[in-house]
Amino acid sequence: MTSPPAASPVIDAQDLRLTLGDGGAATEILRGIDLRVMPGETLALLGPSGSGKSSLMAVLTGLERASSGVLNVAGADFSTLDEDALALARRGRIGIVLQAFHLLPTMTAQENVSTPMELAGERDAWDRAGAELSAVGLGHRTTHYPTQLSGGEQQRVAIARALAPRPPLLFADEPTGNLDLSTGEAIVDLLFTRRRETGATLVMITHDEELAHRCDRIVRLADGLIASDERVGAA
Repeated sequence: MTSPPAASPVIDAQDLRLTLGDGGAATEILRGIDLRVMPGETLALLGPSGSGKSSLMAVLTGLERASSGVLNVAGADFSTLDEDALALARRGRIGIVLQAFHLLPTMTAQENVSTPMELAGERDAWDRAGAELSAVGLGHRTTHYPTQLSGGEQQRVAIARALAPRPPLLFADEPTGNLDLSTGEAIVDLLFTRRRETGATLVMITHDEELAHRCDRIVRLADGLIASDERVGAA
């Protein structure tokens, strides 16, 4: 009897480097990052301001191109793709939750969630958007516009939008940074619950040690390098 094949990393980064600016003004932001993340893992990125956390997330999501190195994300070779190809590669593979919700003010909650899927050609986008909004506790707010929603509700819409396409990878950059304590805790619980239910891999930037310890791993950055990588528990 043969053993099942070992799972491949959903993120496989080798010697990632990012330099911004030219000549004497050039600044090396990432100075050789090696990182492998397996399917279903939860990983917290910690580090002081300027350590490279947000830049690393931008590169891993294809929003920024690495200056050099090898990067495979969810089966796509990000290190060889141009900007248009990266945008296509993100579609269906990556969901992103940012501090700023980036909801379109002229669209209802359900339209905000369904539109990206419709643009990607998903036939059941409207129904999936409604189902995801119900899953995050906003089934009664689908026809409301962002200005009619609280900060916590807007963040729930943003989470629903990120999760509705069922991407294998979910990124969150300080997802509770603009929320009060009780709302932030509820959003974190929701994010981990929905991640567990969908089986997505979660990579989260946070400054909160308690939140970081809810993840499987904590990766600490310093001066554009990984300073430590420890396995701590599970969400």
